[in-house]
Amino acid sequence: MASPLSRRLFLKQASLASATTVAAPTLLSAGTYSKAAEAPTIGHNGFKYRAVPGWGVLDAGKNPVNDCHEMVQDAKGRIILLTNETKNNILIYDKSGKLLETWGHSYPGGHGLTLGGEGNDQYLLICDTDRNQVIKTDLKGKELMKLDYPRETGKYDYPSQFKPTETAINPANGDIYVVDGYGLNYVTQFDKNGKLIRQWGGKGDTNETFDCCHGITVDRRVAANPTLLVTDRRHNALKRFSLDGKYQSTIALPGSYICRPVIHGENIYGAVFRSTSDSYPDSGYIQILDKNDKVISTPGGSAPTYQDGKLAEQRKDRTNSPFLHPHDVLVDEDDSVYVAQWASKKTYPIKLERVS
Repeated sequence: MASPLSRRLFLKQASLASATTVAAPTLLSAGTYSKAAEAPTIGHNGFKYRAVPGWGVLDAGKNPVNDCHEMVQDAKGRIILLTNETKNNILIYDKSGKLLETWGHSYPGGHGLTLGGEGNDQYLLICDTDRNQVIKTDLKGKELMKLDYPRETGKYDYPSQFKPTETAINPANGDIYVVDGYGLNYVTQFDKNGKLIRQWGGKGDTNETFDCCHGITVDRRVAANPTLLVTDRRHNALKRFSLDGKYQSTIALPGSYICRPVIHGENIYGAVFRSTSDSYPDSGYIQILDKNDKVISTPGGSAPTYQDGKLAEQRKDRTNSPFLHPHDVLVDEDDSVYVAQWASKKTYPIKLERVS
């Protein structure tokens, strides 16, 4: 998942992690605190939060999780979590953290989770990196459609080269955009019935290419001009494209290995699974950008500062962060942020309540 570090950088970061861990241990979950008042405030510039103690923690013997990859909220307000634990790939909570429902035993590589449709016609798109498929299901788990590797593009020699990490849905016409950030790094556009429309990208260092196009979303904040935001994780950036794949701009996020962009109101939210290097363990945080694509808050990380219009490199604040490896965020109607984590000792999601 991560690229090798140089020996010098590794020793420097290992020393830093060791020293700061002795002084102030990284918090493994919100359950560290017995009450909300004990949890430290994290974040900046009016986007500050406290972790809710014990939110969503279940009996691991009955409802275990492995990697908690992504979360969405349906029209009923239920919070849907995808994990790659096949005893219960899908866990459905209410906002208080009570478990409502579970299903799914056949998604060993369950990674990306996107909600589509409206009202009673909502559906899920599950990206499975082990099955090399995107699977459309209803909210009870019935499989409705599968997208296999796009053989007709001529880019893939065999199915296992296609490792889809995320999808986005254009609500205007139902088009599905798939990124295979663990595969060949293409963006593939299908219509709502799974017919191939176009493909672009691939691995590279140009504006139009990626090194781990891990996440994607349709940005409709400017109603007259919807665009695509695509993660370029190892280049520490989000890239903006037109809906037909034309490159427009790059949002540089130095130091931040961001997983996927999530739009809520006028802001972009994203989970950063690691900082300064994607081989630096337990170094993640959350980033929040304003409508001008500027970082305004980094809960669990260093305060965002701009010099000559450029964001300074960010890193984890190890004195009060509740995070190890954030992998996704969900923002609800109360502006609470729910954080799913990858490779974080099989911890359940963390809920952050906004305090300012």
